[in-house]
Amino acid sequence: MLHGHTITRERIAAMEPRIRPFVRHTPVLRVDMADFGRPALPVDLKLECLQHSGSFKARGAFTNLLERPVAAAGVVAASGGNHGAAVAYAAMRLGHKATIFVPEVSPQAKLDRIRGYGAELIVGGARYAEALAASESFAEKSGALQIHAFNQEETLVGQGTLGLEIEADLPKLDTLLVAVGGGGLIGGIAAWFSGRIRIIAVEPEGAPTLHRAFAAGRPVDAPAEGVAADSLAPKRVGEMMFPIAEAFVERSILVGDDDIVAAQAALWDRVRIISEPGGAAAFAALLSGRYAPARGEHVAVLVCGANANPAKF
Repeated sequence: MLHGHTITRERIAAMEPRIRPFVRHTPVLRVDMADFGRPALPVDLKLECLQHSGSFKARGAFTNLLERPVAAAGVVAASGGNHGAAVAYAAMRLGHKATIFVPEVSPQAKLDRIRGYGAELIVGGARYAEALAASESFAEKSGALQIHAFNQEETLVGQGTLGLEIEADLPKLDTLLVAVGGGGLIGGIAAWFSGRIRIIAVEPEGAPTLHRAFAAGRPVDAPAEGVAADSLAPKRVGEMMFPIAEAFVERSILVGDDDIVAAQAALWDRVRIISEPGGAAAFAALLSGRYAPARGEHVAVLVCGANANPAKF
């Protein structure tokens, strides 16, 4: 265990049965990269895009609501969309009020989902950082429980249950490709595996948060642009996840917007999986050749979100 690192395998394992009644065990689909015009290679797609609320974020949301006391004012979250949808869904299931702040960049599909779960939705600010500031002000005034999208112990522990599930599904896995925004997902998964498999981060060129942090040796501001800006552009990775990533994430690979859009289209065209840009980013690393597996390497790709408009496919 890392010194001072509280996101442990033991804590994740203890949390998994607590959230199990509220989250799906999502399926794994074996595909061959030859079907996508690449050299033949069997690859496992972990379809967390089929999770409640449309992304992996439900795991962290339920962990927060089950582990922390909720005031009468309910819960509040800032989000590019997926975290807000997950918190709204978890609050609805557990009988709490939810107020969700999102930036103007959030797509309509995500706004509709948040409203559909009965949350109060407040849209404002150009990017996630502005929505976060507004949510913090609301929490201070109202007493609502703030649930951070990635820089929160319970959020990391909850996302870590996905690592546990992947290991149960794929016990002989060598390499896992994971998209990164604020780092809550890869931080939790890396804490679970703790160096026992190769974990590769995948980020958009327009929002290289972990890439910049690795270069600087600490979380630093990065651009927040590109086709996946609603889900993978929080300005900087979380302070809590960074030591875990430094210890257990091998490296960060950057992919272009064109790579991400091509991955989205390929997942829909070849296997009829709808993925939002952030959800398809990890697959983009494989499809574009930015990540080239060794011969015989057992690779899995996490398809982590599907809150996109199906009409665009």
